[in-house]
Amino acid sequence: MKKIVTFFIILTISTDCLLAQDSAQADKQDIDPTKPTNLYTQLITSLEYQHFKNKQLFGVRGNIQYAFNKDNLMLLEIPILYNVETGKVGIGDSRFRYFTAVKRNISKSFIAIAPMVDITLPFGSYKNGIGGSAWSIAAGSIFGFVITPKFSVFPGVTYVHVTKPGSKLIPDEYKVSSNGIGLQFNASIILDKRTFIFINPTPAFMNTKGDWQTIWTGEFIPSVIITPNKFKVQLYWMPNFTADSHMIRAGCTFYF
Repeated sequence: MKKIVTFFIILTISTDCLLAQDSAQADKQDIDPTKPTNLYTQLITSLEYQHFKNKQLFGVRGNIQYAFNKDNLMLLEIPILYNVETGKVGIGDSRFRYFTAVKRNISKSFIAIAPMVDITLPFGSYKNGIGGSAWSIAAGSIFGFVITPKFSVFPGVTYVHVTKPGSKLIPDEYKVSSNGIGLQFNASIILDKRTFIFINPTPAFMNTKGDWQTIWTGEFIPSVIITPNKFKVQLYWMPNFTADSHMIRAGCTFYF
């Protein structure tokens, strides 16, 4: 546990140093978080609860996003999780993501084409019940469309590859990889000047040894801007209807 705390102290100090250089720039720009293809340097911290059929997890999650410029962004997300059943705590499976907006403002309504790569890093312990022991790699693109001033959609498609689990606790006959297609249908709804909602169905169609399975997941994220260009708060409900599991988060975002 001491090693985990030390790691996050070092990560926080390093992040503050990296992000401090963008503070002056943030003062000069108008940040519009209602469009996910708008790329900004930010730090998101959240408390979370995960419910599965055979386990419950509590934790905190740090999400660092660094925008090299308005068209390129790198994301690193690391959770610390506690498994109620095993009584174990540690770093969970983490995430690396990279966006690059190759085209903007194609027309008045077609506002962005943003290829991306999304990688799940199996940092969590399978033995302790806080990790899946498999890598997940998705690559594809997101597209942005403004329908009305208060309603936009950001559909996306990715090719997804999930590796065989690496844990020795899983019998070899159950160690299989999967390939498929992931979709998103993200809708951004602006309620007023400071309140907006993301509603994002994210189904995936995965092939494992010739058998296809549809995995129905989604995201529901209401957000409130507290200080424009600086700070907002948000809630997350992220259900997996196929696995009968749910993730709930409450967090805040700092823009730099």
